[in-house]
Amino acid sequence: MSKGAFQQKRHNLIRMKSRLFYIMVLLTGRLAMNEGNKYPCSNYTQGDVDSARCWMEFVNEQFKTENLSTIIKSVEKLEMFLENIALNETTSIIVERLVAHIFRADGHFTGLNISASQERVTSDSDHVANTTIKVHLPKELLKTNENNTIIFCMITSPEKYGQLGILDGRIVGLAVSKKTVLGLQDKVNFSMPLQRPTLESQADKQPSCQFFNFSTNQFYQDGCTTEWKRDEGRVVCSCDHLTYFAVLMVSPSISESDREILSYITLIGCSLSLFFLVVTIVLYATQRGTGTDISLKVHINLSVALILLNLHFLPSQHVAALSSSGPCIYVAVLLHYSLLATFTWTAIEGFHLYLLLVRVFNIYVRRYLLKLSLVGWGFPAVIVIVIAIIDKDTYSRVTLQPSKTNGTAVEMCYLSNDVMKLVTTVGLFALVFVFNLGMLAVTMRRLKSLRTEQTSREKGRARRDTCTVLGITCLLGITWGIIFFSFGQLTTPGLYLFCVLNSLQGFFIFLWFCVFKWKTEDSQPGSDTHYTNSRSA
Repeated sequence: MSKGAFQQKRHNLIRMKSRLFYIMVLLTGRLAMNEGNKYPCSNYTQGDVDSARCWMEFVNEQFKTENLSTIIKSVEKLEMFLENIALNETTSIIVERLVAHIFRADGHFTGLNISASQERVTSDSDHVANTTIKVHLPKELLKTNENNTIIFCMITSPEKYGQLGILDGRIVGLAVSKKTVLGLQDKVNFSMPLQRPTLESQADKQPSCQFFNFSTNQFYQDGCTTEWKRDEGRVVCSCDHLTYFAVLMVSPSISESDREILSYITLIGCSLSLFFLVVTIVLYATQRGTGTDISLKVHINLSVALILLNLHFLPSQHVAALSSSGPCIYVAVLLHYSLLATFTWTAIEGFHLYLLLVRVFNIYVRRYLLKLSLVGWGFPAVIVIVIAIIDKDTYSRVTLQPSKTNGTAVEMCYLSNDVMKLVTTVGLFALVFVFNLGMLAVTMRRLKSLRTEQTSREKGRARRDTCTVLGITCLLGITWGIIFFSFGQLTTPGLYLFCVLNSLQGFFIFLWFCVFKWKTEDSQPGSDTHYTNSRSA
């Protein structure tokens, strides 16, 4: 479970406990606030429209006088109050900075569209002049036999919320009474205007859809995606849960120019790698004399995995732009499979290196290459099949960060489930990276011990040893680990290094193949090639 998902569930538990406490306080008529002051609307019947309006007026006044932390607590209690209003029909309440719409579902819920401005809010088909917020709630939100209340609340306070970097100082709350909504497949969508004056005053920033966690008083992006429709002057947010949302103007992790350069580096590097990997396979197929070497066959399997990875990664964005979902699902499945296969074969490279350098004697394994192939190609297949069985819709279009140049979101075909993506991609590679990093350390130690045993005439081979270490580093996929160290001030340089080294991994393997082939042809009996051949029986 990701940190954001854990915090969200923790937040929902806290909210449920707070609501139970709040209902108990309402029943006893002893609601207090602001360090024990008397509830200001005690003259009204608890849970009716007049009481809700009184409460909203009270919170509205707080925006003029109280500090932000007090206001946040009041807004949280207001949310709980609105969720517990007992109504027989849909009602709207507008009090200056606050706009509330309580929709009474009748048991035949087919989805809901809400439009709101500072003067009016509606959930019917009427057009709202100067619409500020448009919300679409999916059918999945309520079961067809449920009678529930949907609460919409918009709060606008540039002087207070503007301090947090919130667009126009506006937050939007969405909730269903007596129900916690998480993990929606058909996401909740809402849009806000992003006009030219705001763009000009914050030219170095970009919009980001986030939700507010009342337990930590922090904003988080988990479960939300952002689409900046620059031509329409609006930001569209899609989230898989309900709470209070806002659009924050944030500084991008990297500049737009760097983003564009990195895209070109990746495109050119992956294309070159694909070309040289194909050349490597062709050379291997035509050089039958070295075809029995196990180490070489392991390298070739890694090359095939990288070919599949590049073949499905390069067209992924173009396939995602197609109207049909079939090709995107195919690319998503094969892209995930080939990435897992690449990680698995880099782990096998490390294991094979361990046998060569550490367990030098008595390492004969019957049908060694066949067993390696079953693991290298079978293990990723099992993971993909299990994921498809658990959630068949997880392989689909994935929205990436929007481009500031044209304002459109970038999409590709991959895993849409963040938890599965974290476990199967980041988690698996973390294990492979730690293991292969240890194998690299063993290799360097072994080379050092061998050189100390040589005569002074042979110490000129330091350059060759350096090339050997670099080649092994590439085969073990150590360069993929750069992404773990790309944070803080190292983010942009780390990303450049990551893109250059990993997009060209296929080219580096081609160079290693050429050197390997040359060394094999010049090797004498009893060398590493002869030794590895003894295991192919």
